[in-house]
Amino acid sequence: QAMRALQGKRIPYEVLTYPDDMRDAVEIALLLGVSPDEVFKTLVVLPPEKSKKPLLVMLPASAQLDLKKLAEAVGTKKLKMATHREAEQLTGLQVGGISAVALLEKPFSVYMDESAMSLTHVFISAGKRGIQLKIAVTDVVKLTGARIAPVALAE
Repeated sequence: QAMRALQGKRIPYEVLTYPDDMRDAVEIALLLGVSPDEVFKTLVVLPPEKSKKPLLVMLPASAQLDLKKLAEAVGTKKLKMATHREAEQLTGLQVGGISAVALLEKPFSVYMDESAMSLTHVFISAGKRGIQLKIAVTDVVKLTGARIAPVALAE
């Protein structure tokens, strides 16, 4: 799905594959020979109000999500991480293969950690475990409508 979306918009990308039983983004980065700071995982976060859209949050493999910072960026008091089951039900994708680029047709608000802005490209899931896409950060932001915010936990 993600590759079709990119081809349809004529956005250049590179495909990298890894064993589809791997789910840890840091391990995947090491296997691909790239920095864990360049491999962005996508997390599903739920707003407290059922009427609001769920969130897709992209952040470096090496980082943890700071729910307080994200809530501040969204303009709400409280957010909660979706369980694996909720994430898979909402996205129709397996955990480890969730991708904002593969979910352009679905009603999600998309956020990306501000650290991406210091990079020229990121590696994100293609919407299926075992496939990563190398894409320019500007293209990911433009395509997904991602809002940039400091959402990673300060180390």
